[in-house]
Amino acid sequence: MTEILVLYYSRHGNVASMAEHVGRGIESVKGVRARIRTVPAVSTLCEASEDSIPEDGPPYVQQEDLAQCAGLALGSPTRFGNMAAPLKYFLDGTSDAWLSGTLIGKPAAVFTSTASLHGGQESTLLSMMLPLLHHGMMILGIPYSEPELITTTTGGTPYGASHTAGQDDALELSVEEKRLCFALGKRLAEVAKTLNR
Repeated sequence: MTEILVLYYSRHGNVASMAEHVGRGIESVKGVRARIRTVPAVSTLCEASEDSIPEDGPPYVQQEDLAQCAGLALGSPTRFGNMAAPLKYFLDGTSDAWLSGTLIGKPAAVFTSTASLHGGQESTLLSMMLPLLHHGMMILGIPYSEPELITTTTGGTPYGASHTAGQDDALELSVEEKRLCFALGKRLAEVAKTLNR
């Protein structure tokens, strides 16, 4: 069974919802399974630490998850046009994977959620690609053969899936956003399966 790691950080649940739809797209491809993982919040107190097991939701990611995956979907809310600190903190600790070439040649895709339509979706997606490129991963976007890229009035970019949550983070994923998350996951799974033949 080919496994794709869906790794995300979510503060208000929007990116978590996107991860579920990306996972559904992955699992629509026969013989491919989504391994959904998250990262703990980063504390402002130096001595504070999270429990090793989250209270709810998927488990926290481990370095072994990177080694065992055939591909990676990376998701984060936007923080001033960049990925959130907890996800960056995890990625900053992947030097061993970089040194050993664990992720070289594996496909990757990115997804994000913002409060406003022009709240930094594309710059966040691009910033998330940078460490993946340093790891030697192959970045996949969403092709314009997906009609929702043209018709969406909410989120959606060729760089990756996106969601517009509104100022109070209360807007659920639109039909187009769900379809684009699904399409991104499906494309990632198809490429990973082809590469692992």
